[in-house]
Amino acid sequence: MFRFYKLIIVFILAAVAACAPAPTPTPPPTTMSLAPTAPNAAPTNPPPTAVPPTETSPEWTDNMKIIIKVGDQVITTTLIDSKTTQDFISLLPLTLTLEDYAGTERISDLPKRLSTEGAPSGSDPSVGDITYYAPWGNLAIFYRDFGYASGLVILGKIDSRMEALDVPGPVKVTVELDR
Repeated sequence: MFRFYKLIIVFILAAVAACAPAPTPTPPPTTMSLAPTAPNAAPTNPPPTAVPPTETSPEWTDNMKIIIKVGDQVITTTLIDSKTTQDFISLLPLTLTLEDYAGTERISDLPKRLSTEGAPSGSDPSVGDITYYAPWGNLAIFYRDFGYASGLVILGKIDSRMEALDVPGPVKVTVELDR
């Protein structure tokens, strides 16, 4: 008789478990807005953006400026705060010869490869962007728009006088911190 009750209890427990609703899958975590909110405001999620997931929002800082000297002309630049940029700054001052590449950018080899720790896997540069192309280990300054490139890390943006680079042939430049 005891065995009979045990079977009934097992049967009831199995029936209850079968009738219970299935657990709801947990949605993936969402990115929270970093914008300040009112003290009692509920957090909100930002609207979806068109930025590829491999890109990060640059943090432009006014205290990270370099100048690029082309003869007697000076090009001012604001840099992004990143490990790659900090590694680049550690090389300054630099004298480089910028060669034209594909009618789109000016490039030059750097004396050493830069860290890409924390960098996106690629970027979509715009006119005036100063970048590091990790696969080749070179600096690239874009004077024409270009599409997404894997391994391209944006270091900063030219603030003024980009036309100083608009000359035929190689251009010898000096890159240094703006003090």
